[in-house]
Amino acid sequence: MFNKIKNFFDEVKIEAKKVNYPKKHEVVASTWVVIITVIIISFFLGIVDFILSRIITAFIR
Repeated sequence: MFNKIKNFFDEVKIEAKKVNYPKKHEVVASTWVVIITVIIISFFLGIVDFILSRIITAFIR
């Protein structure tokens, strides 16, 4: 039982060494892309929400 567990973690260690991790500048660039995309989409959704709330308010009155 414990031998299987040890073998599992040995294999995990071997596979973890095969992983190709991104460089720091790639991570920073990707992070900026995500941040800018989130800001743009939130502004867009905020404008759509504002317009729809005005339309619904006009229909309710």
